[in-house]
Amino acid sequence: MSISISSINYCPVKSISFQTIKSCEIRNNIGIVGDRIFAFSKGLDFNQAQLFEKNLDERRGKWNKILTLKNSPSLNKYNFIFDNNKLTLTQSNNAIITINSDEIDEYELLSNKILELEKSLQKPLFLMKNKDTPFFDTSISNKTVLTHSISFLNNKSIEDFEKKTNQTIEPQRFRGNIHVDGMEAWDERNWIGKIIKINDISFKVEKNIPRCVAINLKPNTDDNSLNLLQSLKKNYNHIDMGVYLTALENGQVNIGDNVSVK
Repeated sequence: MSISISSINYCPVKSISFQTIKSCEIRNNIGIVGDRIFAFSKGLDFNQAQLFEKNLDERRGKWNKILTLKNSPSLNKYNFIFDNNKLTLTQSNNAIITINSDEIDEYELLSNKILELEKSLQKPLFLMKNKDTPFFDTSISNKTVLTHSISFLNNKSIEDFEKKTNQTIEPQRFRGNIHVDGMEAWDERNWIGKIIKINDISFKVEKNIPRCVAINLKPNTDDNSLNLLQSLKKNYNHIDMGVYLTALENGQVNIGDNVSVK
């Protein structure tokens, strides 16, 4: 059985968005175009947020300085849709506010709306944008951060996890960029260090993806009653789901494309 892509997703806003698409543009220096190009600062003043936005060195060791589902789980009730440079905050598929991401003056409108909706969040809160150096915190060593990683998930591994826990586990919990059918459960763990091909684009399989408490959140809610992080550790003696890829070439990836490993 061939391995093929079943779904493609990206997160325009770091941690707190999820958007399904039919195809995506791949660039070897940024990964999936549009993925994690926005983030909200947490506890930074305006000047600090500007440095964090523009300078990768300023981000090292400071990922607690942005809003994530780990530190702000109530934000999982919302989503962000990015289309034609318009960024829309939604809840239950209903638009709340839309801004033009090319108009910096509109960023404050979005930040203020989130503060209005979520009283527990504290000022200051700033929307940041960087298309050239997206907000990735994927580390492969103490010194190396992948600013262009792509998460690759094997649907069979998620299904195996479901069977072990006897629970329905929504794939969206893992926020994978590329999901595939046709693999044996957990076989992706044997691909670390190998080169794979998707639609004539070469990717290096960098490392397993260690998960955090964000996977405990049921999609589109702040319900974290299912402790999947604990279940991963209990059933497999690790907390991984999926692997990180880095693109070695530019191109396009589509649903239905075949995946091969060298």
